[in-house]
Amino acid sequence: MLRFKNLGSGSTGNATVVEGTGGSRVSRLLVDSGFGIRQLQSRLAQAGLRIEDIDAVFITHEHSDHIGCAQTLAVRHGLPVWMSAGTHAALGAPDLGGGLRVARDMEPIDLPALSALPFTVPHDAREPLQLRCTDGTASLAVMTDLGHASDHVLRQLEGCDAMMIEANHDPELLAASSYPAFLKRRVGGRFGHLANAASAGILRAVRHDALQCVVAAHLSARNNAPALARRALSEAMGWHEERVVVADPLLGTDWLGVG
Repeated sequence: MLRFKNLGSGSTGNATVVEGTGGSRVSRLLVDSGFGIRQLQSRLAQAGLRIEDIDAVFITHEHSDHIGCAQTLAVRHGLPVWMSAGTHAALGAPDLGGGLRVARDMEPIDLPALSALPFTVPHDAREPLQLRCTDGTASLAVMTDLGHASDHVLRQLEGCDAMMIEANHDPELLAASSYPAFLKRRVGGRFGHLANAASAGILRAVRHDALQCVVAAHLSARNNAPALARRALSEAMGWHEERVVVADPLLGTDWLGVG
């Protein structure tokens, strides 16, 4: 059985628990840890979990809203922390107390009841990676923080049963915002963040009958609205709007089953 719960998604912090169960085995991977340690503990508690219930951490890239308390999780709690060599270097090669595990494009990370396949994405970070997770039966793509979907990205999304996809901004709201010009160019550029329409276009390219769960994530508080993201993604899938889940920056999502 595969399920996941976003603990919060947005510029103030990002973290998602992916859980695989097989027989008596349970494996839990924390994808990003973009909160302080106490905040993460509180959000895990709302999910019915403790830090001790997490088997490993995967960091997608070095931006602060994804790194958060990763070093504390490695040093104080002894958790293995996976990240690319580029991400580790961009952070200044911090001492992770022996917990560093180097993640590479298309090299699986295997836990007893869960496997995660990292893949590179176009984003303005040193060596960003996103994930496709599976329990051997169902599969989930976790894909936030990218400016566009390369052919390599689209191939990793094929056949997924669930997808958490960035729907960062509405271009008109971004253009009218108080962001300085350079930041507008960065967010809306090919190595920035996905607009609602771009996320919808990705869904149209990879949708299939078994894709049953779509979560809109990493919405900008200033330059987007849940209703806009939900409408764009539901239209791309041919669904009623309420079928698209929107990850809240404070509450995240409920536990969502896959498959």
